Amino acid sequence: MTPKQPRTELDARYSSALNPSLGTKDVTATDWAETERRLRAAEIFWITTVRPDGRLHVTPLIAAWHEGALYFSTGPGEQKAKNLAGNPHCALTTGHNSLSEGLDIVIEGTAERVTDPARQDEAIAAFEAQYGDHITSPEGTFHGFGDGIRKGDGLLFAVTPGTAYGFGHDGRVFSHTRYTFQDLPDD
Repeated sequence: MTPKQPRTELDARYSSALNPSLGTKDVTATDWAETERRLRAAEIFWITTVRPDGRLHVTPLIAAWHEGALYFSTGPGEQKAKNLAGNPHCALTTGHNSLSEGLDIVIEGTAERVTDPARQDEAIAAFEAQYGDHITSPEGTFHGFGDGIRKGDGLLFAVTPGTAYGFGHDGRVFSHTRYTFQDLPDD
């Protein structure tokens, strides 16, 4: 499966390009390949789902980027699983908690439950590559993660981005990149 490449654009309204100062006039959009690299390196993500009454639910989790989708797992009784059963739209975020450096990333999409064993094994391998001993070592925080998914104790979801955002900050240089994966309707 070849992941879809997004349309990438700098949103100058929220970037240093709109208010240039020394060293900021040449701010550019963050390349999607760099954003993918950061997704593969991230350790903590935050997921936002919507409860049946419209209230938001936000919680941290681990996730793995693999072949154009962000994978995560949760227990069947967890609030996020209940929310996704009624409304699969969600957002996953990760980044660097600083104004002076980093790239904050937001992935918006629809969570799809993954039940195909071959696809589950691919996602589990991506988690093992990303989190290493946390998953593969008997002393690891998430040891048994893959077995839990295979047995159905953990539900595996994939979120293929519809839209993503990269908020870059490097000293006093800020960028806001929008990645659009879906065809937009004609105006």
